[in-house]
Amino acid sequence: MISSDHIIWLALLGPVVAYLLGAIPFGLLLGLAQGVDIRKHGSGNIGATNAGRVLGLRYFFYAFALDFLKGLLPVLGSDLLTQRWHLPIYLPLLTAGAAVGGHLFPIYLRFHGGKGVATSFGAVLGIWPVFTLAGIVAGLVFLLVFLAWRIISVASLAATAVFMFMVPFLGRIAPEFSHLLGMTPWPQLWPLLTASWLLGLILVVKHRSNIRRLLAGTEPRAVKATK
Repeated sequence: MISSDHIIWLALLGPVVAYLLGAIPFGLLLGLAQGVDIRKHGSGNIGATNAGRVLGLRYFFYAFALDFLKGLLPVLGSDLLTQRWHLPIYLPLLTAGAAVGGHLFPIYLRFHGGKGVATSFGAVLGIWPVFTLAGIVAGLVFLLVFLAWRIISVASLAATAVFMFMVPFLGRIAPEFSHLLGMTPWPQLWPLLTASWLLGLILVVKHRSNIRRLLAGTEPRAVKATK
């Protein structure tokens, strides 16, 4: 039987590990492996979009997948530990926030990070069922908007807005579907609602330079498959 002291340490360790993993700048590392510091090219961002723009389309997918996994895997691990050892039910949510925070404010880069879309997408998919379902819908919206306009920032902002709407929507219909999806009654969903709106606002703020370029008509379109 696990002791209460061990439970406390497990609860503290999960978010710490998630932050340190989330802080790994995979886009930057992929560039450095090719002899390119992507912070000195393109938008200067360390994320997947700039990695693809500077290094080529396949590096966008490499960076996106790695950033996605560093959000998803810690949350899934936290879910398993929470169920196995009966840890606080809010631990996966804290772990998700830590993973996203690591990408946004990485300690390895003096807290100058990326915009967090891929890591956020991975993190929210790990929190079943409300965040997972809202994340899936947001992901579909991202894909449709991107295919229509070929501008990643527009797709990211549209997906963010949909995610912020879907969480309270799913909470509203939870009583009707709780027997199918195991949803939590709406009055108990306020931490998820708060977290979803906080995450959404952070992502919008991180895209403020993109919003300025969109208003000015200078936002570049999708990266090209040239390398």
